Order: sequence, then C-alpha cells, then structure tokens
Amino acid sequence: MGTTQIHLRNPYIIAWWSAAFPGFGHLLLSKYLRGFVLFVWEVVVNVHANVNLAMVYSFQGEIEMAKNILDTRWLLIYIPVYIFAIWDSYRTTVDLNKIYLLAEREEHPFNTFSISPLEINYLDKRNPILAVIWSLFVPGLGQLYIHRIVTAFFVIVWIVAFSYYSYGLQAISLLFLGEIQKATSVLKPEWLLFFPSIYGFAIYDSYVNTVENNKLYEKVQRKYLKVNYQDPTFKILKGQKVK
Repeated sequence: MGTTQIHLRNPYIIAWWSAAFPGFGHLLLSKYLRGFVLFVWEVVVNVHANVNLAMVYSFQGEIEMAKNILDTRWLLIYIPVYIFAIWDSYRTTVDLNKIYLLAEREEHPFNTFSISPLEINYLDKRNPILAVIWSLFVPGLGQLYIHRIVTAFFVIVWIVAFSYYSYGLQAISLLFLGEIQKATSVLKPEWLLFFPSIYGFAIYDSYVNTVENNKLYEKVQRKYLKVNYQDPTFKILKGQKVK
C-alpha cells in the first residue's frame, strides 16, 4: 500500500513538525498508528479547549478574551501529550538513524516491485517539484504521486473535513463574488487555523520522500549493475584516476 523506507533524518526537524502539529513528526517517520492517534487527539482537544480560537484573539491583542475562552478542562490534558509527541518523535528519529546505519553495513537487498490485489507498486524516479505542485493543489495528491497511499488517504480525508467545518471553500466563493465582509464572517477560525500546518506538512513530506525515493532508486541501480555487469576482478586502486 505504499513505499516506506528508513533514511537519515534530522531529529530536530522531526521534533519541530511534532511541535507544529502533534502526529506529523511520527507520520514523517512512517509511524502511522502513533501519528494518527496523536493527530486525531490534537484536533479533538484543540477544538474543545478553544486553543485555535484563543490564538486568534491573542493575535488581535484581545488577551483577556483569549484567556476567558480557553476551557481548562481540556487544556490541562493538552500540554503533557503535546510535550510527549515532541519528545517521542525526537527519540524515535535517533533510534531509526542508528538502525539505518546498521542496515547500510549489511547491504540488505531491497524489494523494488510488488503486486497485490489492490495495487501495483514499484520503485521509480519522480520529480520532487511536481510532488510539491500537486500538494499545493490539494494536500495528499503529492503523496499519491510518490505512492504513499496511507498518508495520502489520511491527509485528503482531513483536508476535506477542515474545508467543510471551516467554511473555507464557501468563503472563497464569496470572495470571488466580491462579498469580502460576508466571506470573512462565515469563516470558522478554530478550524481554519489547521490549514497552514497540514498544507506545510503535505508539501514537505512529498518533497523529502520523493528525493529519498530517488536516492534509493539510484542505489538499487548501482548495486544491480555492479552485481550483474561489473567484472569481479575490477578494482580501483587508491589515487588512480578513472578514465
């Protein structure tokens, strides 16, 4: 159902994505179940605690309104899980980097082609810029382009949910009709503020994984050519120039 691989990652970048939106750091690591749980938890608790709404009021300078609207019954369980998501994604990245280095030394063969009743998946080179462009149109399409089916399905479902509950598409329609005041009034900011995070994640994830898939494709090609075509007696001496 997708192309999944382990490669070197910067633990601080993964932790930053978990800080931007709990679950994203784990999804970047292909830790899907943990990522899905943390993502859904973030949406449910954020909406009930009015975190996004409080952020909007604080941006407008209405600090008292922001404090009054926060629901502490939900807010106090928000903080520890939020910190856990950041810490766990950092810790997992460090562990996976160690596993990657061990796997590199083993030179384990890769499965580059698979056929199942639902899908055909194969390793191929793709254009990272094209993955970004598709993600800009609709988050999730970039993941479909590089065959990350699970992430693509998850992102597309949630972008539809955020669009529906934020009235974002309705606001865009009113904006095109010139009804700016009405377009602003229909928007639901507590849902609208989820868009920057999910758009940014979709673009970053599709670009990085396209680049890494391309590296893996070239690595598999090099190994195939070496095993099947290179003369076993061929050696490059130290300091020798290859013509």
